[in-house]
Amino acid sequence: MNSKEKIEGYLVDLSLTYEEVGENTWLISDDEKGLKNLVVMVSEPLVMIRVKVMERPGKDRERFYEELLKLNAEDLLHGAYALEGENVILIDTLELETMDLEEFRASIEAMGLALVQHYKQLSEYRQKQ
Repeated sequence: MNSKEKIEGYLVDLSLTYEEVGENTWLISDDEKGLKNLVVMVSEPLVMIRVKVMERPGKDRERFYEELLKLNAEDLLHGAYALEGENVILIDTLELETMDLEEFRASIEAMGLALVQHYKQLSEYRQKQ
């Protein structure tokens, strides 16, 4: 089974709403499961699961970064918060060859749970539009 068949098979098995948005890249937008704009990318030998959380705050950055590091250490089952340009992302990386359905499910569910649980805590740093 190739990587595309493996990932799409897992997405179907998990009953996730998704679309293929590029070669070896899928976008999960499943409001029912609390997942919005979660990207799954295969770059062999890795599978990266990531979502943009917010833009970096303009002020209180030191306190914000400390908060992210604490969440990484104490409250995330899978993945970590990271910076990508001006964006804060939540990312997890799995090994394609050994990844099974349960590991894939656990990563996606843990990321969805973190987004819900950390929303209020991180929202105080969001820039007001």
